[in-house]
Amino acid sequence: MGSSQQSSTGQRQTSAAQARARGPRRLHLYAFCFVSLAATSTFAGYEASRFGGASWVNSGLVHAANVASAPAEPLASPAIADLSRLAPQEQAQNLLERAIARDRESLDLIAKNVDRWRGHLRDDGHLYELVHAGMNSNDLRVRGAAVEIDLAANNLSKSPETVARLVKKLRDSPTDRPWTLWRLGALGNRGVQPDFVLAQLLTYAHDRDEDTRYWAVEGLAILGSDAAVDPLLDRFAHDRSPRVRQRAASNLAQAGMLSREQRLAAVPQLLNFFDDDALDSATRGWVYGTLRMITGVQLGNDANAWRKWWAKRDATTHNTHVPTKILYA
Repeated sequence: MGSSQQSSTGQRQTSAAQARARGPRRLHLYAFCFVSLAATSTFAGYEASRFGGASWVNSGLVHAANVASAPAEPLASPAIADLSRLAPQEQAQNLLERAIARDRESLDLIAKNVDRWRGHLRDDGHLYELVHAGMNSNDLRVRGAAVEIDLAANNLSKSPETVARLVKKLRDSPTDRPWTLWRLGALGNRGVQPDFVLAQLLTYAHDRDEDTRYWAVEGLAILGSDAAVDPLLDRFAHDRSPRVRQRAASNLAQAGMLSREQRLAAVPQLLNFFDDDALDSATRGWVYGTLRMITGVQLGNDANAWRKWWAKRDATTHNTHVPTKILYA
């Protein structure tokens, strides 16, 4: 075989190997995307120094959600008036890039066009990266746009039929559960049978398989409903896997689609966790970190100081909501 043929064969083999490896890497990107960004790194280092033996950054407890959206800057992309001349892939990419850069008009255009793009997008390359960046935004509207584009890029219509198909896939194809649970939560977040989706996610949040529970927790965070808060608190306190407890803490702190008000609603029960002698030291440390992320208050690892601060705040704001039904275990 000539040298040029050998080179061509070697390149094809390398490309094939890279393609086989891409699937697992892409799966874990949703959970740990963009942790190296400056804002996250700074915060992670700060938290790690407070936790002693527990490493906040290595646990994956900080990801995505604490990263501020990029400042508005001129974009090297077509003017919005010219986007209609582009293919759907380029339209979606340009508008999501603008949304991440705080261009409000782009959010309206994504909402207007996303259904038309369904079936015409590729979930790869630049669009794939932009969806991750969008899920890192501190603006829930941008995260919502990223969710919409992810569903469209995977040709998933927002319909009960799609929910039924994904639920069947959960039963029939356990190896596909990570993506399926995440996107099931996404459909519920977009208003498709949210109560039914919640029931499915709760079932898998108690599965014997750790990876299934982990991604059910991710699905609950993407669902982002009031009813998802208590199950996340439950998994934070009671799951037998530290990895799952970490993800529940991260999702309560800032990841996913929960609003600030929903996260604040979890604070009273987080404070109650300090009275739970069954919590190990690492989980107790994550409680403090979660409180800091939710509230923005930089108190130390002092339960009484946190209780006093919350009581004073509660008296001022009359915020008396306490999550219920957390004891599923």
